[in-house]
Amino acid sequence: MIPAAFDYVAPTTLDEAVRALAEAGEDGKVLAGGQSLLPVLRMRLAAPSKLIDLNKVAELRGVREDGDAIVIGAMTTHYDVLRDSLVAEHAALLAEATGTVADPQIRHRGTFGGSLAHADPAADLPAAATAMDAEMVIAGPGGRRTVPVGEFFVDFFTTALGPDEVLCEIRVPKRTGWHAHYEKFNRVAQAWPIVAVAATVRVDGGSIAEARVGLANMGPTPVRATGVEQALVGQPATAEAIKAAAEHAAEGTNPPADGNADAEFRQHLARVLTSRAVSAAVGA
Repeated sequence: MIPAAFDYVAPTTLDEAVRALAEAGEDGKVLAGGQSLLPVLRMRLAAPSKLIDLNKVAELRGVREDGDAIVIGAMTTHYDVLRDSLVAEHAALLAEATGTVADPQIRHRGTFGGSLAHADPAADLPAAATAMDAEMVIAGPGGRRTVPVGEFFVDFFTTALGPDEVLCEIRVPKRTGWHAHYEKFNRVAQAWPIVAVAATVRVDGGSIAEARVGLANMGPTPVRATGVEQALVGQPATAEAIKAAAEHAAEGTNPPADGNADAEFRQHLARVLTSRAVSAAVGA
């Protein structure tokens, strides 16, 4: 199908992009990598009056250090996140999850911020960002504001972004010395996960000192498996202890039921995949 007609602008600065979006009002739409937006436009599930293309805004690309965090520009491609040394050193979980996104072609065009702003609860990166305690830096007509990841995802395909705001960068706490693994179950390669688990763990003296676990496709937003995290702390980094803690993975979840799986099966997968992810992270 062919998208409905729209006006197109390609600003070169973030300020220009914010002004263009504000002028468009609720009928404006931001174009990042376009891997999710373009199919939606072609199927006419969205018909914006104006498309604001961010690909020429250089300040939205790249990864840098800022004290105890690394900062990832929203327009940084998955490919660039994967090969960045700061991400590899301080946020290994993001690198692992990014490496599973779709295929190489998508990873070269799709963007880190675009995936988060799209807010598909089955996507890989929202769950990883949730487990990493990321913060979203948002720019709007009134300036910038920072939103914790737990408040950024509001509902299916819905975030805390206002209609005149742009996600400009993501702040990720450094997790140097932590172990990480991303585990997902899908029926065919490159498909959305039926369930996925993002786990990052710090081990001290053979025991688990801290843990963060994020779940994908277990509700209308990414889910933080706090029951698992609490059960892991103080336990030996063994397969038996991890499996017992993983039994809490489905607590507080509201998984969808569709043609791929019912809610009960997804809850079962959450427990199994959490055990696998944490075990793989610590080498148990």
